[in-house]
Amino acid sequence: MRQATAITAIGLMSGTSMDGIDAAVIRTDGAAIVDPIANLTVAYTPEFRRELQSVLGGKGPLEQVSEALTRKHADAVAAVLAASNLSPDDIAVVGFHGHTILHEPENRRTWQIGDGALLASLTAIDVVADFRAADVAAGGEGAPFAPIFHAAVATDDRPVCVLNIGGVANVTWIGEAAAAQSDTVFDHLLAFDTGPGNALIDDWVAAHCGEPFDRDGAIAAGGSIDAARLETLMAHPYFDRPPPKSLDRDAFSVAVLKDLSPADGAATLTAYAVATIARAQAHLPTPPRRWIVTGGGRHNGFLMGLLAERLSAPVIGAEQAGLDGDAIEAQAFAYMAVRSLRGLPLSGPSTTGVPGPLCGGSLFRTA
Repeated sequence: MRQATAITAIGLMSGTSMDGIDAAVIRTDGAAIVDPIANLTVAYTPEFRRELQSVLGGKGPLEQVSEALTRKHADAVAAVLAASNLSPDDIAVVGFHGHTILHEPENRRTWQIGDGALLASLTAIDVVADFRAADVAAGGEGAPFAPIFHAAVATDDRPVCVLNIGGVANVTWIGEAAAAQSDTVFDHLLAFDTGPGNALIDDWVAAHCGEPFDRDGAIAAGGSIDAARLETLMAHPYFDRPPPKSLDRDAFSVAVLKDLSPADGAATLTAYAVATIARAQAHLPTPPRRWIVTGGGRHNGFLMGLLAERLSAPVIGAEQAGLDGDAIEAQAFAYMAVRSLRGLPLSGPSTTGVPGPLCGGSLFRTA
């Protein structure tokens, strides 16, 4: 691994929950150095969230929504620069994930909308985007993509699992010898999507309660888990498939729950997310010493309580491990943008199933 000095980068993430844009500024060498500077979230309006939903699967007014998404990301860059008292000249690169509207790695397809060239023009900062395409073209799953960053920041109590509960949930198992600055780091990582995270719960409570999400799991806590229907949901063959593996946001049908009450449906879907994470333990090389939970799911008290009951090691929120659970994915894409600039691998056989460690990302320069 080449030695390099740290540079300042911005990372941007619009996740499968479709609630907004996470933006983070870090100083990093793309290896062992990660110094957080600032982060914030810019929420999507209900109207724009509906626009995003209208293009899922690759249909609808794609060009219009892609441009609007890019301009919102430019606004997020301006906001996080102001929050950190920095200017575009202080930033070496922006890592721009875009928004996933289709993920079919089995067909070597993954599609993130967002215009890297336009974002570079709007922000006056070089942009790295299109992170997943090279991985999928090489036969990889194209997800999860944050494990290399998890290895850089989750350095204690190994082996450890970093569990990100966004719209989809994914886990990174990090072995004792995993060092992000090492050429052999992927020999000590395992990562995969475990199953549904918040997306199915969010969709359910939006349809049945008119709420964007189940705040603190209060709706689910007022219901009962339907064990028989949960068993039906758990019969999906994905959960027993060995990793690496990944999912599209809309990979699962919840039609079996259609006549449940709003509270019982929310409770059962929350239990579904937890049951799939518990099932994932069977695929881990060795049991972790603890689970560090990031993403919006860690704010759901009902879900976190079920996790504590079902997992075989202590479960803690990211902040208890010295991490910012709301910023970690945006920070990861800042980190990976720097790795991309330096020709360092973003994914490997144990995280996405590519034949060997693989770089990725496309660079869009301001001039």
